[in-house]
Amino acid sequence: MKKIIIAAVAENGIIGKEDGTLPWHIKEEFQHFKSTTLNHPIIMGRKTFNSLGKPLKGRLNIVVTRDLNFKSEFDEVKIFSDLMEAINFCEEQNFEKTFIIGGGEIYKQAIEFVDEMILSIIKISAEGSVKFPDYNLEDWEIMNEDEKEKFTIKYFQRRNKI
Repeated sequence: MKKIIIAAVAENGIIGKEDGTLPWHIKEEFQHFKSTTLNHPIIMGRKTFNSLGKPLKGRLNIVVTRDLNFKSEFDEVKIFSDLMEAINFCEEQNFEKTFIIGGGEIYKQAIEFVDEMILSIIKISAEGSVKFPDYNLEDWEIMNEDEKEKFTIKYFQRRNKI
């Protein structure tokens, strides 16, 4: 199973505000996110899930939270207490790929072991307190770039370590 981070990142590294919301609204980027993740499981933290307001349709929504009392009113949401439990569940279900959609803490944990990253680099410097984690470009190969008016989509694949 391919484990893939998908994120929108401002030029200054900001990915969101403390409440889990995005500091921009770019319809074309949302459409890219939807078409890429549709029919695949998506893993997110509780703040990200809460900021959505409801599960994203056409995808298994998986929430990772340390809050043992967290419950969802939606049947199509699975809840796990840690990221590896969520990943293991997806592997047991034989999914082809699983997308990790945020937020900052989840990305920080996942960046160590994901196979690919799809980053939409938003062409602004954004206000916000949540940053995308640092990563070593030497660990990644850019497989493709797709230039849009307000953002550039970069497709990264982890280099094989020798």
